[in-house]
Amino acid sequence: MKIHRFLASDYLKLDSSVFTGGGTDDTLALQALLDTAKNGDGVYITLDGAALVSHLTVYSNTTIECLSTDCGFFQIAGTSTAILTNADWDDETPRTRNISLIGGTYNQDCIHQEHHTPYYKSWFKEGKAYEAIARRYTFGLEFYGVKNLLVRGLTIRNFRTFALAVGCFENVTIENTWLDLPDHVDASNQDGFHFWGPGRFLTVKNVGGRVGDDFMNLGPDERDKVSSITDVLIDGVFLDHADQALRLLSRDKGRLDRVTIRNISGNYKSFGFYINPWFGDDTLGSFGNIFIENVDLQAEKPNYDYRPPMLFSIGGNIELLKIKNVRSHASTDNRTLFEIGYPYARPDNTDLKKFGIEQKLETIVIEDLLVTEKEGDPKDTDYIGVYAPVDRLTLDHATVIKPEADDSSLLTVGEEGKISTLITEGIYAENLTTVIRGEDKIEKKIER
Repeated sequence: MKIHRFLASDYLKLDSSVFTGGGTDDTLALQALLDTAKNGDGVYITLDGAALVSHLTVYSNTTIECLSTDCGFFQIAGTSTAILTNADWDDETPRTRNISLIGGTYNQDCIHQEHHTPYYKSWFKEGKAYEAIARRYTFGLEFYGVKNLLVRGLTIRNFRTFALAVGCFENVTIENTWLDLPDHVDASNQDGFHFWGPGRFLTVKNVGGRVGDDFMNLGPDERDKVSSITDVLIDGVFLDHADQALRLLSRDKGRLDRVTIRNISGNYKSFGFYINPWFGDDTLGSFGNIFIENVDLQAEKPNYDYRPPMLFSIGGNIELLKIKNVRSHASTDNRTLFEIGYPYARPDNTDLKKFGIEQKLETIVIEDLLVTEKEGDPKDTDYIGVYAPVDRLTLDHATVIKPEADDSSLLTVGEEGKISTLITEGIYAENLTTVIRGEDKIEKKIER
């Protein structure tokens, strides 16, 4: 195999702008360079300017390096598909390998792309063929069936729906990448990073920006109900007025396991972390060992009204979830910090009983929770709420400091809630008149 190196300005016009577009359509000339890797060789393209493009396909052993954030791509209006994707899509086996995107700006020009495009979807059920018109979202960058994917130093700008989607992967690294969304469209699925299974070995470091829905989603079986994602490290997420933070979604037979998420900061509007199945399927997912550490997110005025805002919504089949070092201050409202026991989209009894499926919440550990409030802050907050049976809940070093007493509680066990074993240590509550509400629903309490 030979790696062919190209300096883009030797072959392309590069008379566009990554911010305003315009110029000559460089799609065909650039695709011709990328096609060098089509038959087994590799290609390394150095982009030393801004290219106006529609849609590009990359093959195995391809590197695209942009020399600065003023270099990169601006998508032609009305393209309404990804700026860039891989060849040889596959939902079961990674067939495209060794893709590197380094530096530059990828601008989708979202207000001039369709939110989704229709296509015909066919399937078989009980021996009969069905066909219907479905819709396909317009993603910024998307990869399906990829091994050894590196995304480093990118700015993904004005994505129409998901900024970057990756499905069926092995060994993916995303570093120092920013999501820039000056044209935010409310409730329009402008998610950030979205991952679907099957997938192993995912590393995401030092990413941030603004999104119009989930900043990041780990949804192993969201699409196919069977795939898993394991061995994940997410370290350093900076939210810039994001609608939502991170979603961990396991809905059916797939499993999300061995996941570490740490160092999440910035501000968000409606929802922090969803850790639940969301959908009503035959099972309520499978969450293995999940560890989340060092969260400091400032809550702003919510922009969604279909359910109350929250920091953590936790539900489904969870083996072990540990959340450590969470700080809450200067919130715009009295949202619950930990909402435990709601497996679906909305926290109401109709949804809880809708499907008649019992969830299994085994062990949840909340360690080093610090809540500080000052005069004029929202009152009457239930900081931790348990709304379904939990086998073991540990509250290890929680501090709540309030300027004056109100009807808040550190822990409330709701009508449908129950805790088999509650373990507490190092609880300090200043001006908190009710530490635990619903103690009669706690079978065993251990104070260490």
